[in-house]
Amino acid sequence: RHILKGGRHLLALINEVLDIERIEAGRIAIALEPAPLGEIVQETLDLIYPLAAKAGVRVHAEISGIPERSVLADRQRLKQVLLNLLSNGVKYNHPGGSVILCAEDVPQGRVRVKVSDTGMGISREKMDRLFTPFDRLGAEQRGIEGTGLGLALSKRLVEAMDGILGAESEEGKGSTFWVEFARAEMPVHDPEPETRAAVLSPAREASLSRTVLCIEDNLSNFDLVRHALARVPGIRLLPAMQGQLGFDLAREHQPDLILLDLHLPDIPGDEVLRRLREDPATRRIPVIMTSADAMPAQVDRLLKAGACAYLTKPLDIKKFLDHVKQILSDEAPSPAGQPH
Repeated sequence: RHILKGGRHLLALINEVLDIERIEAGRIAIALEPAPLGEIVQETLDLIYPLAAKAGVRVHAEISGIPERSVLADRQRLKQVLLNLLSNGVKYNHPGGSVILCAEDVPQGRVRVKVSDTGMGISREKMDRLFTPFDRLGAEQRGIEGTGLGLALSKRLVEAMDGILGAESEEGKGSTFWVEFARAEMPVHDPEPETRAAVLSPAREASLSRTVLCIEDNLSNFDLVRHALARVPGIRLLPAMQGQLGFDLAREHQPDLILLDLHLPDIPGDEVLRRLREDPATRRIPVIMTSADAMPAQVDRLLKAGACAYLTKPLDIKKFLDHVKQILSDEAPSPAGQPH
């Protein structure tokens, strides 16, 4: 058991190192466009609220001025960064603590988004090591899980979007992390409203009949899934670009279907599948595994581990939609054994 745990942890570190290397080598897909800050913040908060409630931490946004602001960024990558900052604010906080998100205009036509928490804070001597890969600043001694790569990865993502990520902290009083991007003007008309309809805010679209959680770190692959699912009416798509976050969202939001990539930046997809199948709250949620690995032994191993299907990349869209429709049909069993 200890050997397996150590091996999985090492694999998670390697995956995150490779993700950082891809960014630094310029081989990660970044699509800079005017991104509506209000929508992104709302979607991010909707995802983090259940996790914060479980930890007894209050999360809220000071929304004055946020809805009308847009920034030049990659929408999904910005959401990934904000989710990481908010989840850190919750994880390194204490019961009864709080996390506040706000936005403000700064000089040179830029917008700064700040995430402040009332957690343990960081000493002045450790601030210089904050974005150093693998350096957890002693958090591992407190039993807090992590790899020490989340902030390093976030910083590189922000810089790949021509932004800045910074931090201020006082030990014992909390921390403030901020990201800064160029302000942008949204186009008057959305050129593809029908393809954007699939990605919705959980809290505001709870009445829709089917929820699909997509745990996928590759933006191009996620966009392909989003466009494909836009053809299926009544689907709410929840994105997660990290395995641990995807598992937490599955527990809290109880989706009708999970699309799970095998290679993720923090923990491998087969480990996420194992956790989903071992947890009573998620063990009956159907999971479709996706990977470029088409080896029969790999497919057989994951099907035996509890996946209901294994689809190889690049996805065959017709085959993919056939699986989705079959699983989400009225005849398919619902999560946790509840009737649809």
